[in-house]
Amino acid sequence: MDVHGRDLRYFVTVAEELHFTRAAERLYVSQPALSKQIRALERQLGAELFERGPQGVRLTPVGVALLPHARRVLEAWGAGEAAVEAAKVKQRATLVVGMSHSPARGGLRPAIRSRFTEAHPGAEVRMRQVRWEDPTAGLADGSSDVAFVWLPLADPERYRWVVLATEPRQVALPEDHPLAARERIAFAELLDEPFLALPPEAAELRAYWLASDERGGRPPRIGAEIASVDETYEALVDGRGVCLVAAGNVPLVARGGVVTRPVDGVSPSRFALAWRAGDERPLVRAYAEAARLAVGRADA
Repeated sequence: MDVHGRDLRYFVTVAEELHFTRAAERLYVSQPALSKQIRALERQLGAELFERGPQGVRLTPVGVALLPHARRVLEAWGAGEAAVEAAKVKQRATLVVGMSHSPARGGLRPAIRSRFTEAHPGAEVRMRQVRWEDPTAGLADGSSDVAFVWLPLADPERYRWVVLATEPRQVALPEDHPLAARERIAFAELLDEPFLALPPEAAELRAYWLASDERGGRPPRIGAEIASVDETYEALVDGRGVCLVAAGNVPLVARGGVVTRPVDGVSPSRFALAWRAGDERPLVRAYAEAARLAVGRADA
């Protein structure tokens, strides 16, 4: 039996008024329409809910039995509606920021957040860590509203971004590597080295960190695939390969057993805050504006 909330609301209102005309006025419906709806409910239940007589309207025993349950159902639904509205409000006031690792860089993230919070003090910012298989850090599947990413992105027309840092790429290698004694290394000297590679899902970003454009058509040797900072460090220590790393990320991998050296012959890296093109939600726009202000970019 499917009974609509409207039917129960009509029934409870008539039960409280014991008068169809007054109940109809409370419900902002016509009296004939209300009577018709109550009759339909009675047919569904297989019993009369009201006695209609010269002395007025009275609840039948079936109506008396139904009334407290109908009220509880309506109260529960009202609470459910309120919970849904509260969740919708919170969702509108929550910004999910994706990242593959913490974008330290001289307090960049706190600087952005403080400017954003000043503009939207009631908004909640929720950070989420995303593995390197997704170079968009959650933008592509909609699980992040904005994200700290490395350029280039696949399908760049889908996104907008503000570049937060442009940094030279260095090479990370085991400290006992023959090239580790050099102060600088030409990329041409690394062409035959096994490289650590991002997962294939990272597509354009995988090719970028393998410096495919600077290889003159020579395919890279893949020593291992990596999907996190810890995996990168372990692969370097184990001697499974070398990898390019942005200067700002050097502290993440240059630990015991690993050194980094400047590399000549490769383009600098670009670290950015990105969001989906056409996303004009106020919190997204405000976070992007906060990022622009934090790095002093007028062209974002």
